[in-house]
Amino acid sequence: MSDVVDRKALWDITYGLYIVSSVSDTRTNGQIVNSVIQVSAEPPSIALSINKNNLTHRYIEDSGVLAVSVLEEDTPMPFIGLFGFKSGRDVDKMSQVACRNGETGCPIVTDNALSFMEGRVTGSVDCGTHTIFVAEITSSEVLKSGTPLTYAYYQNVKKGTASKNAPTYKGDLKSQETAQEKIVEGTMKKYVCGVCGYIYDPSEGDPEGNIAPGTPFEELPDDWTCPVCGASKDEFAPED
Repeated sequence: MSDVVDRKALWDITYGLYIVSSVSDTRTNGQIVNSVIQVSAEPPSIALSINKNNLTHRYIEDSGVLAVSVLEEDTPMPFIGLFGFKSGRDVDKMSQVACRNGETGCPIVTDNALSFMEGRVTGSVDCGTHTIFVAEITSSEVLKSGTPLTYAYYQNVKKGTASKNAPTYKGDLKSQETAQEKIVEGTMKKYVCGVCGYIYDPSEGDPEGNIAPGTPFEELPDDWTCPVCGASKDEFAPED
């Protein structure tokens, strides 16, 4: 058996994209995760992985409850940026979206959600940078029909990236791979967001921001912001 770990093999694992939320006293928070799975039929239970540095992790530990909202494929990138690249220590995320209190007291995000489930933590596993929480579902509801947002669609179609606290963060390995595969198209340079890693590709533009394909970065409006995290133009730098 080979003892060489090719991390690119992990990139082929499929994921969804969800919001996990929790509460501590009267404080609420939520974050994007891509690691939610059902682990038991009776009782119905799920498992999910949360970075120990995240505020949501602390709230789940404090209260022992959590909720998961399954995002739809058409979820806007600024919405994902709010929960994926901004900290609840700096921003009251729940005040900016539609949500309701569940029977556990946990906030449930309903904006851009196909369904939700909430539950009580029944166990946890220390996994280094992350904790896997196992929760028994106490209530759930289908809000509307639609196509769930997959992580592959988020990356390949929406051109989204993983935050540094995500279990799937590729870090320098992804940067090296991108540099090796880089193809120069004309004279228009790609620009990288220094906050979230989003790459503005002039050949694709920013459809959600009404920026047409073929628009050089230099010609973007001064008030244009990163479609993922909302960073301003001056946070971008040319791709190496």
